Amino acid sequence: MTMPNDTLAAIRGQVRMLKTVRDGFYAKRFADVDADDIKTQADFETLPFTDKDALRDAYPLGLAAVPARDIVRIHSSSGTTGTPVIIPYTRQDVLDWAIMFKRCYEIAGVTEDDRVHITPGYGLWTAGIGFQAGAELLGAMAIPMGPGNTDKQLQFMQDLGSTVLTATSSYALLLAEEIERRGIRDKLKLRKALIGSERWGEKMRARIASELGVSLYDIYGLTEIYGPGIGISCDAERGMHMFDDFVYSEVIDPKTGEVVPDGELGELVITTLRKQGAPLIRYRTHDLTRMLGGGECACGCEYPRIDTILGRTDDMVKIKGVNVFPGQIDDMLKGAEGVSSEYQVMIDHFEGRDRFTLFFETEWQDESRRTLERDVAALARGKLGFTIVPMGVSIGELPRSEKKSTRIFDNRY
Repeated sequence: MTMPNDTLAAIRGQVRMLKTVRDGFYAKRFADVDADDIKTQADFETLPFTDKDALRDAYPLGLAAVPARDIVRIHSSSGTTGTPVIIPYTRQDVLDWAIMFKRCYEIAGVTEDDRVHITPGYGLWTAGIGFQAGAELLGAMAIPMGPGNTDKQLQFMQDLGSTVLTATSSYALLLAEEIERRGIRDKLKLRKALIGSERWGEKMRARIASELGVSLYDIYGLTEIYGPGIGISCDAERGMHMFDDFVYSEVIDPKTGEVVPDGELGELVITTLRKQGAPLIRYRTHDLTRMLGGGECACGCEYPRIDTILGRTDDMVKIKGVNVFPGQIDDMLKGAEGVSSEYQVMIDHFEGRDRFTLFFETEWQDESRRTLERDVAALARGKLGFTIVPMGVSIGELPRSEKKSTRIFDNRY
């Protein structure tokens, strides 16, 4: 994808703004960069990447590119894998995020007549408040539930007539199963679901859509770049549209850092074009995807598209000399008749060798289950290239989550 001139101009503007910061993160990073030298896409691609470790080093407010008086809000990553990353927002940043989120709702066919049931978390995490701001800007009714308390969630869905569900895929599945168990689907008015925060496979997608009776949309984003809402899938189901007037997307080879051609799998890199509080140039997201070419989408939307996220470079596990991503397991299981959407992997070291145990849910019992386990083992040998230990379990036996589900547990270390 060729970088448009107005995108280059926006990037020069971002770099000029960062050059005004006299000390800290940006001063060091862009000391030798002259915005006027960025005349072509090739010039842009010489700029250094930014990664999460560098952002952690800027804790607490070293990422601020504006005076403290101009910061109206902060959000933060969870910090579960190290020092949290704190992202400051100006008033314009907050508005820009809401504008993008409003677009997401519009692409999904949500209108001001809808009632948006918001289950993602509130607080430092960039989730619930983004879904709420976009709904309010659209003019829809926002129902800011947050996660948990499933009894109350289902009561409010019925009593308030929620028509749009926003959730992680894990919590959407939990709600769908509970709605099915209670037999209350005909009492609900849900018609759309915007799902984000974690990758999910085709089997889970089909279960949620079927059990809730909704059209599903993948919503994309990350704390470092506003939050969820910088991109969304559409009715054509041909990837996710990225709002290229706010962010510029590249896909690179994770090992070499070179930009790869459209259609080739790699790591998504994002550059902000309007961010004030904490602009980021060539931020490595670690999300695996591909740029989708082919011009205007069948839905009529002209924003460029990336493919559904396959996984993350840091989600990869290496076993028996093979690199494995969660998305590969999803892809393998989608062709297995009798296997439901939920699975869990346990990797350990047993009797001198690595053992990969795949637990998957199924309604099949007894000998039918044993046959299915053998089929899954054969699939794994063909798709993954090594032998696994397949373990079929009953529907609902694997844990459910109100937030994100952990699917791969590596116990070797």
